[in-house]
Formats: sequence, C-alpha cells, structure tokens
Amino acid sequence: MNAMLRMGLLAAFLLSVTFNAKAQQKQNPAFAAPEIDDSLPNVLLIGDSISIGYMLSAREALQGKANVFRPATNCGPTTRGLEQIDRWIGDRKWDVIHFNFGLHDLKYVSEGSQDLADPKADTSHPQVAIDQYAENIKTLAKRLKATGAKVIWRETTPVPAGSAGRIAGDAAKYNAAAAKAIEEVGGIAVDPCFAFAESIASLQRTANVHYSAEGSKQLGQHVAAVVVAALPEPATTQPTLQ
Repeated sequence: MNAMLRMGLLAAFLLSVTFNAKAQQKQNPAFAAPEIDDSLPNVLLIGDSISIGYMLSAREALQGKANVFRPATNCGPTTRGLEQIDRWIGDRKWDVIHFNFGLHDLKYVSEGSQDLADPKADTSHPQVAIDQYAENIKTLAKRLKATGAKVIWRETTPVPAGSAGRIAGDAAKYNAAAAKAIEEVGGIAVDPCFAFAESIASLQRTANVHYSAEGSKQLGQHVAAVVVAALPEPATTQPTLQ
C-alpha cells in the first residue's frame, strides 16, 4: 500500500470518527428541543453533565407547565459560559433561567490542557481559580438577570472522596464563593441543590461526581419543583358581567 493511499484511508477514517461523534451528540435526547406550547412559559436550564443527566426528568416533571430547553452541549466551566452565554440565551423570551457552573471550574488540570489532572501534582491547578470563578458567576448572573427572566442559581453538587481530578470539599467552597457573588448581584433565587444531593448520596457513583439513573431522575424532579415555584402565575379569565 503506497503512502498516498494510506493517507487517504487515514483521512477517511478520521472524518468518519468526527461524523459519528457529532451524530452521537445530536442523538442525545437531552439535547432535543421540546414540543413547544405557546401558551406555556419558557424555561432554560444551563449546566454541565449533571444537568444533562437530569434534563429529561425535569422536562417530564414540568410537562404541561413549561417548555423546557437547554443548550445542546455540556456548558462546562464559567469561562465557556462567558464565551457562549449570548448564544445560549438567543432571542427567545425566557420566563425562568436555572443555571449552574462549578464542577468544571474546580477540576484540576495541567497547563495547556483541559483533561483531568492529579490535584497533588505540582503542575496541576483548578481550571478556574475560586476568586475568578466568583467574578465570572457575577458577570453571568448579571447577564441572565438582564433578560427579564426569573433567574435561579443552582448550587453545585458534591464531589465524593476519591473523584479523579477533583478534591472532596471543593464544591462547598465554590458554592460559598458563588453565594456571595449572587448576593452582590441581588434579585436571584438560589436552588439549595447541594443539600438535596447530599440527601441522595447513595445514588451518586463511587468516587465519581455523576449519578445513577435514579439519582439523575431525583435531581430532575428536585429542579422541576424549584422551577415550578418560580413560574409566573397563569393568566385568569375575568368573568363576564351580565
């Protein structure tokens, strides 16, 4: 097999891998747009893989109460949020926006890489330092508030001991920094998801920030209950005077 043929086959293989990866992402049902009922309020959920996991459960729990959307991607750290927030908001009128960033900010990486790194290594550091994280949360909260939607900050879920690239206890520290930032912005509700997540700790994977299917389902139901409390009151029909 000559070099040109080998290069052609390699290029075809790489193209196939890229196409399949994109196709798999598009096929994720959590990324599918809802069937829109124009009479219902619109809800936007923003978050990482934890929110991807609970998306369908939240949408099911809110069926008939709201149209529930999310960006068709893992929203990652606050740095990605700053880059993409205008795109995620788009031009739709949002009634409620429920958002979270944290697990990607506090994860340890090496210089020039976004891959998980050993927190004990001298070359490792949090992807977004906690002080910068707080500033980013403040900026994002102000942008979301400017939409006129009811904005809800969702606390970051716990990091179990032994989780790769993360340190147990850091979620609580980042939540405290976010809470201060949110308070400074003002007018934003808080979803106390950290405590709820601790109450279903048995449904979180061992040494892993992610949850079992049942855990994600319960997180989605929790998020839906928080969102329902923030939804606008339905319009009432005034009685006709005789």
